[in-house]
Amino acid sequence: MTDPVALLTRRRLLEFGGASGLTLGGLWRAQAAAPAVVTRAPIRACILVFYYGGPSHLDTLDLKPNAPAEIRGEFRSVATSAPGVRVCEYLPRLARVMHKVALVRSVTHAATLHDSASIHALTGRPLDGPDRELFTPLPQFYPSHGSAVAALRPGARAEVPFASVPFPFRNVHEVPCQGGGFLGSAFDPLWVECDPANRRYKAEALHRADGVGPARLDGRRALLGALDRVPAGDPLRARTEKAYKLLDSVAVRRAMEIEREPLRVRERYGFGPEAVATGEGGGGGNGAEMGYARHMRGQNLLLARRLVEAGVPFVNVYDFKQQGQNWDAHFKGANQHKTHLLPQADQSLSALIEDLDDRGLLDTTLVVAMGEFGRTPKINGDGGRDHWPNCYTVVLAGGGVAGGAVYGASDKIGAFPAADPVTPGDLAATIFWRFGIDPATEITDRAGRPHRVAAGEPLRRLFGE
Repeated sequence: MTDPVALLTRRRLLEFGGASGLTLGGLWRAQAAAPAVVTRAPIRACILVFYYGGPSHLDTLDLKPNAPAEIRGEFRSVATSAPGVRVCEYLPRLARVMHKVALVRSVTHAATLHDSASIHALTGRPLDGPDRELFTPLPQFYPSHGSAVAALRPGARAEVPFASVPFPFRNVHEVPCQGGGFLGSAFDPLWVECDPANRRYKAEALHRADGVGPARLDGRRALLGALDRVPAGDPLRARTEKAYKLLDSVAVRRAMEIEREPLRVRERYGFGPEAVATGEGGGGGNGAEMGYARHMRGQNLLLARRLVEAGVPFVNVYDFKQQGQNWDAHFKGANQHKTHLLPQADQSLSALIEDLDDRGLLDTTLVVAMGEFGRTPKINGDGGRDHWPNCYTVVLAGGGVAGGAVYGASDKIGAFPAADPVTPGDLAATIFWRFGIDPATEITDRAGRPHRVAAGEPLRRLFGE
């Protein structure tokens, strides 16, 4: 039987100094010119913030002030700390840290529906078959970025190599892009779930059963070892050992005790208003104001910082749990963004970037903030925008990225890339490359078929290479 996590490196990519084929041209903006060739040390961690539902790039990070009213919408653009880079007026805090941020304004793929698009965004691979929502559960095939990093990251294995906060996200069913896929459950994340009523977090895997202290647990483990006939390489043994290690993970358990943070720090990331009974989206049934645990959106990013400090290399933060009650602003989109969506996102993302920098962690931690797609150039009859995967914007910060840079460009109405198109596979390759993982590394599925870990090429030029 083929080992589902057998790793084969068929070839190496060009030296890091080689170009990826995607150039910045006249759209490259940075505060200081980077050397032509730089070999950077691998990052230690990545925090991926997933804005589930699809933020409008045209109302956030790629405004078109010269377009017709039905395209440009009602928001004004404002200057930022990066010369020549402008963003939405409702992102004032992010504007102040833009010299630490890179914008990729030409991300593109073909999936127009949430499930298909989320799978492509978070695994770097399109869903097999037609573009669709999943009305019956579907097993995950390709691993999520965090799972692939957990399997392939060079160096000593972390106690918790991958964590996800604060819940699995779902449409009709939990979207199959959040775990190990064919790598197996050994590379699923540690799920850290939110307790919104008490404004705290918990992870069942880190808690012993009632009445089972360390001595009793050691006795059980010794008895299991004496009786266990499972071969050393069997996945069941690996899962058992992982479970025991999690129970001993003091640093991660303490990281989840977010109440240890001074109140001024917690407030820096922001507490939002709690969910309300009725939303404005589509006549009352939907809207971000109804989002589960929405008052903890900022605290989720603070927890991500604490987990990185505790040694977790990869943390996913899912900004909303349920489809419709998230960034999916088909109805009254301007009000949804300026009232319910952007204020918390602006405060918490900027706080995360500044906090990592203040603590000396930004250079070694890559922050990726993205949705599954953008929104239509033209505002619909309900004052919202609909799904649009053809062109949208992704935020990168830290991890050696050139602050103040803009990679790629959309056309004059934000509909399609006008320069340097970037795929979800390219973003995946960038993340892996920054961890020191060759994107050409092959992983085999359970049928023994090889798959390159990333389908794209790293955005090396964004990192001065």
